[in-house]
Amino acid sequence: MRRISKLTRVAVGVASLALAATACGGTSSDNGDSGGAKEDLGLAIAYDIGGKGDQSFNDAAFAGLTKAKDEFGYKTADVEPTEGETDADKEQRLASLARQGYNPVIGVGFAYGPAMKAVAAKYPKTTFGIVDSVVEGDNVASLVFAEEQASYLAGVAAAKATKTKTVGFVGGVDIPLIHKFQAGYEQGVKDTDPKVKVIPQYLTQTAEEGGFSSPDKGKAAAEGQIEKNADVVYQAAGLSGQGVIEAAAKAKVWAIGVDSDQYQQEALAAYKDYILTSALKDVGGAVYTLAESVEDDKPLTGTQVFDLKVNGVGLSESNPKMAEVAGLTDAVAKAKEGIIDGSIKVRTE
Repeated sequence: MRRISKLTRVAVGVASLALAATACGGTSSDNGDSGGAKEDLGLAIAYDIGGKGDQSFNDAAFAGLTKAKDEFGYKTADVEPTEGETDADKEQRLASLARQGYNPVIGVGFAYGPAMKAVAAKYPKTTFGIVDSVVEGDNVASLVFAEEQASYLAGVAAAKATKTKTVGFVGGVDIPLIHKFQAGYEQGVKDTDPKVKVIPQYLTQTAEEGGFSSPDKGKAAAEGQIEKNADVVYQAAGLSGQGVIEAAAKAKVWAIGVDSDQYQQEALAAYKDYILTSALKDVGGAVYTLAESVEDDKPLTGTQVFDLKVNGVGLSESNPKMAEVAGLTDAVAKAKEGIIDGSIKVRTE
């Protein structure tokens, strides 16, 4: 946690920005500095597969880091993954950030679980955070989300928007986390219109095969679903989801984004008219919340759940065309109310 006053912290932060770039490099080859006391630094995040620029999960985490940096005036670091890396590579990356004095250190994605468990025990004075996984530790905050709830709302929207009575779901990797997205989506569709068919497809069985980082795979999957008459396709596929959105726009059918409000993403501007909505997951808010808790000398630990009740998940309303779909806005609002009051129980499998 920060051990300097706010005025001193700002001065240190301004001075730091005038120095050379952060000592933490962008790959798992970082060795850190094993000697001497370290500067008391701020938030650091280590990206998941796909890295910064995925217009989704990782970029949401970066938005949280940027907010913390701007508000607290301290030095930050964000570190890219490497292709085909091992748990040992992740462990080395997290340890390097902790040695340099960054606090908190956040692993963005469930893949950091084993590495974080090992590293957190070695750096008990550092607060660690992990997104999308639960890791036990006195100094670890597990930042998890009710993805199934946002996906349920996406399913309601899809069922209202489809004209062919066929919608698609593209999951990046066939793992329990993405099963939550599928389960909520399918339930939302069926609760809204039992006559609508859902076509699910996973891109790969493991993350190492590129399920979260291959837009070409996402595009091919979406094209296959569109050929089967799907006119709404929801993707939970990280960077691969860009290919899904591209395919939907080319075919002039609806895409539903994920994690971030993808209608607002500059890199996807060419396709925005076909992004009906996005199932939101406030990764940035969770990252910022942990950074703020450390800044206030009250670091969060244990499992922190971000759901509809706390606006940790939701459904974007940026595309004005949503309002043109008969009954969509009212149906989503009613479903959200039901989930929050408990009258709608959303499945996770």
